[in-house]
Amino acid sequence: MTGTALIGAAALGLALLGLAPSPAKAEPLIADLSEHRVSITTGFVGTDVLLFGATDGEGDVVVVVRGPARRELVRRKSRIGGIWVNDAEMAFDGVPAFYVVAANRAIAEIVPEALRTRHEIGSGYLRVKAEKGADPKEVRRFWSALVRNKELDQLYGKETRRVRFLGPRLFRTKVFFPANVPTGIYKVEVFLLRKGAVVGAQTTPLVISKAGIGAEVFEFAHRNSALYGIMAIAIALAAGWLAGFVFRKA
Repeated sequence: MTGTALIGAAALGLALLGLAPSPAKAEPLIADLSEHRVSITTGFVGTDVLLFGATDGEGDVVVVVRGPARRELVRRKSRIGGIWVNDAEMAFDGVPAFYVVAANRAIAEIVPEALRTRHEIGSGYLRVKAEKGADPKEVRRFWSALVRNKELDQLYGKETRRVRFLGPRLFRTKVFFPANVPTGIYKVEVFLLRKGAVVGAQTTPLVISKAGIGAEVFEFAHRNSALYGIMAIAIALAAGWLAGFVFRKA
């Protein structure tokens, strides 16, 4: 090899060394799910999804799981003349269909108010939109009623779920999705906090969808709503006629 070639090879080697990426800095937080898709079949009765992960050192872990946002209508009933009737209603936009929070310690001990507001940690910190011009007191009453109903349906967590540490760095928690969980794309957020500050965060999507015959019927009903309604009425009439015929024979 000539001197010129040697010099060229050396220059190329130095250039490659300069372009070579430096070792990546370790992430402060890594988390994942045991499954990224939940299929709702005919016999679906609910399921647990395991969330697990590791940190680069000591800290507190907060997990927020929320379902797709949608519009919710809340009605208030009053008794008039011995009959319960709807006397008021209020709509909210941007309401998560599902909402659960988990942490290794009490939220109030590890997350400052400013961070709870910024990251919507807790049902009272969700940035939902009520009707314009509504009385703030009425908004709070209707929102509290909506949250209570969600909790009764197991769609909102009444209490903060527990994140358990397996040693100083490994952690895990389970999220239960009930049989009535809505379909859609869910967002699983994990935060690592130290001294009241977020030092690491990760967001993972989770898809909940219908599968099997139930999914086919669901899709058909939404794509051909008029035909589905006619078929449902026809089936109901046929079932009623068949039942009457059987009882007459008996």
